[in-house]
Amino acid sequence: MGKILAIVSQKGGVGKTTTAVNLAAAFARRGLRTILVDVDPQGSVRYGVGLRPGLPTPGISEYLNGDRALQEVLLPTPLAALRVLLAGDVADRGDHADFQRQVTQPGVLGELLDDLAARADVVMVDTPPGLGSIVRRVLEASGHAIVPLQCEPLALQTTPQILRGLQEIVATNEALALEGILLTMHDPADPMSSKVAEYVRASLPLDLIFAGEVPRTPAVVEASAAGQPVVLRDPGDAASIAYLELAGVLRERLK
Repeated sequence: MGKILAIVSQKGGVGKTTTAVNLAAAFARRGLRTILVDVDPQGSVRYGVGLRPGLPTPGISEYLNGDRALQEVLLPTPLAALRVLLAGDVADRGDHADFQRQVTQPGVLGELLDDLAARADVVMVDTPPGLGSIVRRVLEASGHAIVPLQCEPLALQTTPQILRGLQEIVATNEALALEGILLTMHDPADPMSSKVAEYVRASLPLDLIFAGEVPRTPAVVEASAAGQPVVLRDPGDAASIAYLELAGVLRERLK
């Protein structure tokens, strides 16, 4: 049975989807059968995993509506060990209310993630920002969580909220473990960025924070524009190395 790992953050723009895409690709590069699931109705995962442009991208929406079988919505990627389950056509609609209602019905998401975990070593879930009902359902069904934290003051201010929310979920899911806070978009040339990183490490228990930071590099921006994980497009880039090293650390923890 595979491990279910949720990527959660209180606010958007902190590198959550970038982390989900690249960490999933890094796991796959290390030989782990990985399924990346996008439960964020914005559907951003589809733009970063290297899917062939122009092809249909059905996902959770179609599966829950009964229009597609699960096997039909598990899409291949350029990495043989990585498949993706996208949000589906909800990402092209302005109204996400039906999607939220379907996903948050008792047992629905838990059963889906358990089914996927039976098919993979790791199931990674990219969630919407905040601690809304979808995120809570994901965490109730997950065994592990990572919190990306952008190295800038506003992101730092929201960290206590997500940590309190995780504590509340543990009350109903004792199996849930916070694997750590991942410092993202670190810019060594920016004094404020470095100051935030130093403050986080000084203020929180060290075992709550991953050892390395994911730097902000031009290669990440270029890979995103090309619709590819940076760990595939530029494996030697500093951000790629950071994600690959993190995958190695987590691989040992999740055994």
